[in-house]
Amino acid sequence: MENIQKGPSTLPKENLLDRIEQKRAELYQAASMNGFCSSQAVKFSQELDNLLNEYERKYIKKQIN
Repeated sequence: MENIQKGPSTLPKENLLDRIEQKRAELYQAASMNGFCSSQAVKFSQELDNLLNEYERKYIKKQIN
């Protein structure tokens, strides 16, 4: 299991996208085996949310402004 940073990261865009895809796969696997309400699936879901929020802050909001 991976430790997700809560603060700003210095990951390049491609690395961040790779981590998002990896976390999605982990979430899908955990949910398939244990259900979406399992503690492991919820943890992976929260970690995925953090990665997606980081991506939005870094790359999506820049395009809007």
